[in-house]
Amino acid sequence: MTSQFNQLSLRYRLLVSQLPVLIAVAVALLITAVVDPTLYGNAGFHFAVALLAVLTVACVAVPWEKFPPLAYWCIPVLDFAVVGGLYFDGRNSVIGLSFLAVFPVFWMAWSGAAPRLAWFLSYFCTTLVLWTPLFFQAGGFPSVDTLAAPLLIPFVMLGICVVASTMETDTTAQHKRLIAIETELQASLQETRRRSRLLDAVLETVDVGVMAVDATGRTILMNSRQRTNHALAGLLYAGDTDSAARIYGLDQITPLSVDLRPSQRAMREEAFSDVVIWVGTGERQRALAVCARPMRENGIFTGSVLAYSDVTEMVNALNAREDFVSSVSHELRTPLTSIIGYLDLVLDDEALPGIPPRLQSALQVAQRNAERLLLLVADLLTTASGTMHLHRSETDVAELVRVALDSAGPRAAAVGVDLDCDCAKDLLATVDPARISQVLDNLLSNAIKYSPDGGRVTVRSRREEGNLLLEVEDTGIGMSEADQREVFTKFFRTGQVKKAAIPGVGLGLVITKSIVEAHGGRISFSSKIGVGTTFRVELPPNLP
Repeated sequence: MTSQFNQLSLRYRLLVSQLPVLIAVAVALLITAVVDPTLYGNAGFHFAVALLAVLTVACVAVPWEKFPPLAYWCIPVLDFAVVGGLYFDGRNSVIGLSFLAVFPVFWMAWSGAAPRLAWFLSYFCTTLVLWTPLFFQAGGFPSVDTLAAPLLIPFVMLGICVVASTMETDTTAQHKRLIAIETELQASLQETRRRSRLLDAVLETVDVGVMAVDATGRTILMNSRQRTNHALAGLLYAGDTDSAARIYGLDQITPLSVDLRPSQRAMREEAFSDVVIWVGTGERQRALAVCARPMRENGIFTGSVLAYSDVTEMVNALNAREDFVSSVSHELRTPLTSIIGYLDLVLDDEALPGIPPRLQSALQVAQRNAERLLLLVADLLTTASGTMHLHRSETDVAELVRVALDSAGPRAAAVGVDLDCDCAKDLLATVDPARISQVLDNLLSNAIKYSPDGGRVTVRSRREEGNLLLEVEDTGIGMSEADQREVFTKFFRTGQVKKAAIPGVGLGLVITKSIVEAHGGRISFSSKIGVGTTFRVELPPNLP
């Protein structure tokens, strides 16, 4: 209401402020007509009515905007003259005419322009209204008692003015604070709307299904891509609790139980990444990698955000690669086994003593390369199957280390690498001896191979905190930090190795890691370019 009043022009605000005086005087005139109609013939009444009419017209007729501030206060001040005219003649007939002065008092107080001046005028003008008739009555100059008798009313008017101006000041200050708060809220609302539009645009642009659920499982956000995923899974609602939903495990056939579905795991406050599920059936079936992160406010779980990425092409490509490797490996293994067998027969046949040395050497080279190819095929099959079968027995690992060093000796000597052994004598453990030998051979082979300019390879074996510890340290070319992050990735080979044309397919360390983990152990390494690399294998002494 106050804001609407302040939006009016100054003239109309003055007219609105004058209306209470006009109405109050009109009521007083009606009462006078009932009580003492003869008062209408008095000069005081004529003066009051005429002045009130002039002041009311002046509210809208005078261009107050062109005058200095407070010029319009002449209207409420002259309103006291209107009240005085009515009071002068009608005070003995109509009780309370002097209280009409409260309206110009309120007017000046409400304006809030000059509170102290309003207080003074309220008291002074009201006193003037009450004292003027006393000086015109018969009997000469009024006594002090006569002048003091009506002074309570000016004090009342002063109190009213003080209270009203104080309230107006407080109301104005509060109004300004509310305007400031409203302005700030409007700015915040605009910023929130802008961010909301930006978020909607981002969610609808990214090629990832996104959904958010609150603590009760109710969906509070979902983009169009995720709605498509839900439709593909046969879900009519936001959640994925429908037992008939087309959501499957990695084999694309077995339905995923409700408690293992992503949104249900997210509701258990789980955080996970790259959990692959299949949705849909037939040719439209898609693989989705799901990530989830819980939301918390003041430590209290408030919901989760889930992201669904379509990884169908990548999964199909990986499956095709694994199938290809497995198929080719099987196809190569049979003829290679046959070739090696016949070469063994030829080289071991005592009935052929007259084989020329050059031919015998060529057959031995063919045999070694065929055995190397067979070993590579075995590695490919192990990698493709993803399974590791162990045949454990009580084994002296120290003996396996000595045999591995003896086998690696000729290769190390050929490239100028010195082999050192810092090994304990007896290291009994329940392991698969063939697989541990494969680990040692792979690590030694890499250490020698990646020291093309000579150097030193040191093998250490000992018992540490109950575990069996194997270390292979070289002074070779080392690896960069970027290469270290990919060292256990299938078919990965560092840029330096490729430039140096060092042979290999990038499966040795992958298989080594699989063997170590199958034994319940772990493998780690440290490396620095130009300094060398150290691989560390820790194995438990007994069955895990």
